Amino acid sequence: MILPPATRARLDALRRGDLAGARELRLPGGPEGRLSEVPPEILGLADTLEFLDLGQNDLTALPADFGRLRRLKVLFCSGNRFDRLPPVLGDCAALSQVGFRGSGIAEVPAESLAPALRWLTLTDNRIASLPEALGARPLLQKLMLAGNRLRALPESLGQAQNLELLRIASNGFEALPACLTALPRLAWLSWAGNPFEDRAASSPAAAAPAVFWRDLALGPLLGEGASGRVMRAAWRPAGREQGQDQASPGEGRPVALKLFKGAMTSDGLPEREMAACLAAGAHPHLTGGLGRLADHPDGTHGLLMTLLPEGWRVLAGPPSLESCSRDVYDPGLRLTQAAALRLARGVASGAAHLHARGFGHGDLYAHNVLWDGSRGEAVLSDFGAASALPPGREGAFLERLDVRAFGLLLGELRVLASLAHPALDALAAACTGPDPAARPGMAEVLDVLDAIIAETGPA
Repeated sequence: MILPPATRARLDALRRGDLAGARELRLPGGPEGRLSEVPPEILGLADTLEFLDLGQNDLTALPADFGRLRRLKVLFCSGNRFDRLPPVLGDCAALSQVGFRGSGIAEVPAESLAPALRWLTLTDNRIASLPEALGARPLLQKLMLAGNRLRALPESLGQAQNLELLRIASNGFEALPACLTALPRLAWLSWAGNPFEDRAASSPAAAAPAVFWRDLALGPLLGEGASGRVMRAAWRPAGREQGQDQASPGEGRPVALKLFKGAMTSDGLPEREMAACLAAGAHPHLTGGLGRLADHPDGTHGLLMTLLPEGWRVLAGPPSLESCSRDVYDPGLRLTQAAALRLARGVASGAAHLHARGFGHGDLYAHNVLWDGSRGEAVLSDFGAASALPPGREGAFLERLDVRAFGLLLGELRVLASLAHPALDALAAACTGPDPAARPGMAEVLDVLDAIIAETGPA
């Protein structure tokens, strides 16, 4: 059997018994070859194995006695060929994180939902319905369902009181699922690419200027995420003839260019991210778009953005397997109180502008905040989960999800700066309260922060 070299080496070691007592095992497939069945030797690790990656293989089923892996907490099987989520997963008592992205799944049996389920990823499959048992998983915290065929969610999901992050973009929802209003902790939701969102987004945004590949000179990689790669570039849009060669690195305006990977991400479709970024327009606390890439030689979609000053960085890392829905900060990071307030105000200002333009952010997190590393100047970035707001009560509810996410971020900033203030206490409590209708709007949040900053004085 031909497999990727690292996978082949681990499989050989597993079969020799060299991995006895292992807590983690990675056996991903690749271009060289894929597993067509689960190696039975894995079950020999039943007393110790906690993490198992079988992604990008040709598996169609799991062994009937898979539940023997009684300590297994994390299972990744994305990129395989399952018709349904394996029912044997429900036999794994400790299983809390399950990933079956892009695996062809059409059916989710109730018995496949492990009792300790905390994080379930079913992005980019063929699922048209989900079992009522989903709402009976009290630990459920993250649920990734973008890119399926869902038209409804089980009403029982309203009982999932710990659910904080939900992705339902690019499905068939004609209306916002009513059960979502019963979720007191929901803070991060993507819903773009559904019929009800399409109607809300039907008013055309300002035409974005075309950016021609020949007018760009690429520089170093600035960052990479699920939806694409961000490169430094020089842009010289004027004074060039149609037949000229590509711009030279020293020419033109310094910009950032995001080249999209063109695939469904956990948040939704990259095209919707690009549309939301352009519709947001210019704002000092948003990474808005300057134009769409028009003629990439491979047809790759791209978005031109303002280049941030040298030295700017992300405020935190994304959630880990352990933290699930909470960002991971550098343990050495400390903020001055003035910087923390300035950061909070910048994010609130960007989010308020986005709401005024008719969009929710859907992913308001510290790992999507870029800042200067000292004074607290910041921008809110990454529109991958941004979605058009429907009118009326639904739109107001969706705005308040961003407000809850902001309240959680505010709490983290206060810890980093040892910042105590009665008005901030009240603001954080109001933003994170269990009733979305009772939370303030983002414009009101901004007013409160401005008053606090005015009271405390400049740094």
